[in-house]
Amino acid sequence: ALVSYQAKSTIVNPKISNVDVFSIISDESHGYINYLQVSFGAIVRSHTIEIKKKLDEENETLLQLGIIDIRKLFSSISKTLFLSHKVSLGEELKVFVPQQGDKKKLVDLSLRNAKYFRIDRYKQMKITDPDRHSRRIMSQMKVDLRLPKEPTHIECFDNSNIQGSNPVAACVVFKNGKPSKKEYRHFNIKTVTGPDDFASMEEVVLRRYKRLLDENAPLPQLIVIDGGKGQLSSAVKSLDALGLRGKISILGIAKRLEEIYFPNDSIPLYLDKKSESLKILQRARDEAHRFGITFHRQKRSKVSLTSKLDRIQGIGPSTRDKLLSVLKSYKGIKAASKKEVIDILGKHKGEQIFNALQKH
Repeated sequence: ALVSYQAKSTIVNPKISNVDVFSIISDESHGYINYLQVSFGAIVRSHTIEIKKKLDEENETLLQLGIIDIRKLFSSISKTLFLSHKVSLGEELKVFVPQQGDKKKLVDLSLRNAKYFRIDRYKQMKITDPDRHSRRIMSQMKVDLRLPKEPTHIECFDNSNIQGSNPVAACVVFKNGKPSKKEYRHFNIKTVTGPDDFASMEEVVLRRYKRLLDENAPLPQLIVIDGGKGQLSSAVKSLDALGLRGKISILGIAKRLEEIYFPNDSIPLYLDKKSESLKILQRARDEAHRFGITFHRQKRSKVSLTSKLDRIQGIGPSTRDKLLSVLKSYKGIKAASKKEVIDILGKHKGEQIFNALQKH
């Protein structure tokens, strides 16, 4: 059996001798072709090359070119070839696309080698050619999510209304798969009373894109909604109201199983857990959640601070703001000396407030 990846002299099957094995995998711009040379039942060579695609070249075309190049490079004289794809190579060579047994295992091993090679190339590319790396991911997202355009500008929305108090929402922006933090936006929910995720989502999406339209600002290619069918339907209502349906792609990502929902389609899409497209959606969703929660906590602590100070006799909005601008927090105000309070508010008001603070 075949166990190790790319191991030289891996014993396969003594009956398989003097065979060339070729396989190909590809992405939107390149093909990756692996070659295994099998001699007397052992793999004696493994070699992988990368070929740049021209227009929409099929895997079969690239594999044909790769086989000719590699056989020439290693002066191969094998007359039998096991391939991952059916390719015509003339009448002198016997070409097989194995479907089972040890021959199929050889092709599978070759495919695995090609995949490992591609992973290594992607890692190098991320460092040496980040533009190509992000172009590749955008292109992959377009295919995986069935989008009409590459999603170089993504906006993701999340509602935060823990215990139904102080409902807020967050919108985060990703450009070329990376967060663009200066473009993040917070929203205080204005038209919805009580915890209503659907109505809140409808309000926020309407406000965000009405504003972008009013300012003639660029619209995203993709909107991501944190939530399932309900939240997605609410967001779609707002796009309809603004006449943007069909002009911007929109999807919802539900947390439990990472199902991806599209408008008017009850069956979700499941992407491979290792998929880079899914990772970007998850990152945008998690970032929107983090950003929303942070804002929600700030707002909640501000509200509780305000209400604590408002309960103290003699403190109105003006006095409260003066004290907070110097002493920063309720704790700071409570700990302040009589002199500090008088310095901020003047003698009469300062003494009155200092005495009131001591009773709380």
